Amino acid sequence: MALSAVEIIDYVKKYADQAHGEQVRKYTGERYIVHPVRVMESARLYTNELSAHAAALLHDVLEDTPVTAEEMETSLLEVMSSKDAARTIELVIELTDIFVKESYPSLNRRTRKEKEAARLSRISADAQTIKYADIMDNVNDLVGQDTDFAKVYIRESKKMLKAMESGNRTLRERAIKLVDACLHSFQPQIP
Repeated sequence: MALSAVEIIDYVKKYADQAHGEQVRKYTGERYIVHPVRVMESARLYTNELSAHAAALLHDVLEDTPVTAEEMETSLLEVMSSKDAARTIELVIELTDIFVKESYPSLNRRTRKEKEAARLSRISADAQTIKYADIMDNVNDLVGQDTDFAKVYIRESKKMLKAMESGNRTLRERAIKLVDACLHSFQPQIP
C-alpha cells in the first residue's frame, strides 16, 4: 500500500530529526529539526513537489551529520518511489555546501562563500527555492543575536540571492526584502 504525501513527509521529518540527533540551533537553543521544518513549510508555499518538501527537511543532513547520500537514499526508498527518492537526494546534494573550510583550508571565508554563491547560481530552480527559504530562516534566527556575525552572514546571503535567479520569484523577492531590511537595520541612523 502506497503512503500518502503526509505520511512520507512525516517519515522524512523523523529521519532528519534522528540524523541531527542532539544538535541544537546555535542562537535559539531549539532542537535542530525546527529549522528544516520551517524551511520546508516556507518552500511548500511555492512548490508542490514532494521531493522538494523532503529535500527541505533533509537539506543540512549531509553537511552536518555523518549520514551519507547512499544511507539517506536507502531510507527514502522505504517510503518513496525510486524516482522521488533519487530527486530528493539530487536536491539535497545541490543544497550541500562544497566550499567548506575542511575541504578548502587555504581559502578564506569570503573566497569560499563567493565560490559557493557561484555554484548555487547553477543549481536547479527547486533547490534555489529551498535555499531562499533556508536563508530567510537563518536570517530570522540571527537577527538580534550575534550582530557581528549577522552582518557577515546577511551580506553573504545577499550575494547568494543575487546569484540565484532560477527559483520561485516571489519567495526570492521576499528573501531579498528581508535581507535588505536587515542590512538597513545595521546602518547608522542619521537624523
